[in-house]
Amino acid sequence: MRQELMTLPKTLADDVAKHLVMVARLIDAEPEEAYAYSRVALRLASRVAAVREAAGFASYATERYSEALTEFRAARRMTGSADLWPVMADCERGLGRPERALEMAGAPEVKQLDKAGQVEMRLVAAGARKDMGQLEAAVVTLESPELASHSVQPWTARLRYAYADALLEVGREEDAREWFAKAVEVDQNGTTDAAERLAKLDGIEFVDALDEDSDDDTDGGDIAGDLPRDAADAEAAEDEAEAAAFAEDEDDEDDEPQDGIGNALDADEVAAEGEGMFDGGDGEDYYEDDEDEDEEEGYGPNSPSGDRR
Repeated sequence: MRQELMTLPKTLADDVAKHLVMVARLIDAEPEEAYAYSRVALRLASRVAAVREAAGFASYATERYSEALTEFRAARRMTGSADLWPVMADCERGLGRPERALEMAGAPEVKQLDKAGQVEMRLVAAGARKDMGQLEAAVVTLESPELASHSVQPWTARLRYAYADALLEVGREEDAREWFAKAVEVDQNGTTDAAERLAKLDGIEFVDALDEDSDDDTDGGDIAGDLPRDAADAEAAEDEAEAAAFAEDEDDEDDEPQDGIGNALDADEVAAEGEGMFDGGDGEDYYEDDEDEDEEEGYGPNSPSGDRR
């Protein structure tokens, strides 16, 4: 990213860099603010691939999937990298086009992804199957060597969680419980809510102890329970009388109303595909709609492009 920004005048590069830093800091906690910073960076340096990518992720985080897809396509045209392929496919899901996401899962670009990218693509493909009501197919899609591996990777918890969720969708509750437990084992950072899902399956219900204490105090009539019931009732009646008298005094002092106060896929078919679930797509027509835009923006096949790596 620093190398890409060096193509800009220094002052401009510094301004863009500051906005990109804010996007990174806010995208999880305050996605709308991150989106606003990304739009400023985009206005300042729309021909920098890193800026287009950051704008894409900010749009994705705020569920502006059409904008996100536009930015990801632009970044990919500039770099030639397939790294963004899975998130682009997920944008297609967000736009209500799961069949397009499955088409992308079979495109040649998937073979260019590293292991983490291929796992992400598998997760997206399984989600697309669920979107289409192919629940058994979603289970089969997630069954892979990565799922069976005992090696713990950054994506392991999410993969196990997705598999457990897919199992639950088809009624395999015991198997789902096992895989939620396996997800909890490796989810040290709380990436998923596997622990809560597991507790729910076990019939464990969490309550707020502070709320319970508050209810008990109210129901008891006296906090420590030191007063006899008759004395407590008498004291409560006296308090009510004092409150009523105070309310009358307040009404006498201010009879006028105050301003500003208002009224109160088929599973057998997928199994036959097996590990070839990502094969068979051509992906060749995915960017045909963008050829004219490429020429206008200067990203054609004969134009130089930077290597982000």
